[in-house]
Order: sequence, then C-alpha cells, then structure tokens
Amino acid sequence: MTEPDLGYTHRFEPAATPGLPTLLLLHGTGGDENDLLPLGRLLAPGAALLSPRGNVLERGAPRFFRRFAEGVFDTEDVKRRAGELAAFVRAAAARYGFAADLVIAAGFSNGANIAGAMMLLEPGVLRGGALFRAQLVIEESVIGQRSSVSGGTVVFLSGGRTDSIVPVAETERLAKVLTEHGADVTLRWDDAGHTLTRGDMDAATEWLAGAVRRG
Repeated sequence: MTEPDLGYTHRFEPAATPGLPTLLLLHGTGGDENDLLPLGRLLAPGAALLSPRGNVLERGAPRFFRRFAEGVFDTEDVKRRAGELAAFVRAAAARYGFAADLVIAAGFSNGANIAGAMMLLEPGVLRGGALFRAQLVIEESVIGQRSSVSGGTVVFLSGGRTDSIVPVAETERLAKVLTEHGADVTLRWDDAGHTLTRGDMDAATEWLAGAVRRG
C-alpha cells in the first residue's frame, strides 16, 4: 500500500525471503512510487522493496532534487535532499523492521543520480546500488574530504552509449569519483539511449546476485 508519512509518499513490500537486502527503488523524472516495483521484483525476487516518490516537482513532474536546466544541478538542493532521503531510509528501517545496514538502491536517471550522491554525502546508508543512466550531480570540491564512501560499498553503473541526456564522459566521471572514494564499481555499457533495456536488467540481476553471495 502507499504510505504518505516518513517524509515521502512511498510504498513498502515486505521481504518474502529472509536475508536478502532491501531494495531502495528510485524513479526517474516524472515517475512515482509505483514505477520501479516491477524492476525491483525482477532484480531481487523475494527482497523487501522500499519505493519513495520524489518530493521535488519540476513542472508537475516528481524528482528527487532540483536542477536549473538539463544537466545543470542545484548542488545545495542535492546535498539537502540526499540528507532527507538518508533520514527516510533510517526511519523506514525502524518502522518496517528491515536491516538498516543492508539496503541497496536501484535507480534510474534522476533516481540513480540521488543514489550516487547519497553514497558520497551520506556514507553508510546504502550498501550499494544498481544505477542506470547515472551521472555525477555534485562537484568534486563539494565532496572534498567530508567523507569517503562506506567500506564494502558496491556499485553497478549501466550507461547508454547513445544517451543524449547523460554523456558517456559523465557516467565515466561518476565511476571514477566513486572508485576514488572507496567504492567497488562495475561499469557496463549498452548500445542504447536514455532507456532501460533488457540487457541492463539481466546484467544488474546477475551483479546483484553476486553481491548478495559475497555478503
């Protein structure tokens, strides 16, 4: 069911299989808390699913942080919203009883971007993430020496070689920064644009299964 509290309208599906990580599902611009539930069920059958709706509206379309234009991000808002989303994850863990230290994000576009920002700005909230069509949305000077990604963080990045919204160089930059801050990053490329493909989903499912086996 959809829940309006804890700071985000969201949906939560309890785990059917014990021991799996909880998936934090983060939609792209214009999505909502229902969009990525099918993806979550595919990536980790039996896992608990936590799916919030972004609190920022851009011409009526939900997002997880503000931007000034395509590819021009409001860094201060990114920092604020990353903190709010981290607090939401902790509160949801307390309410629903899932392990707060075993949460993996699965995000697309804007949702993938806020997940990457959370790893850099709020280390320890996410154990890892499967991030599709993602880029770095904060300047490296903002990250600075504030923190490093929590040890053991694993990240799967899947980019589109013909993506007109997220250039190849920007996804590579995110991979570089995450790696430099301590994450174990797997970078995959698809001959596709700014859309999820079956190849994305199959590769992410295999990656996530391996990450769960490694603990």
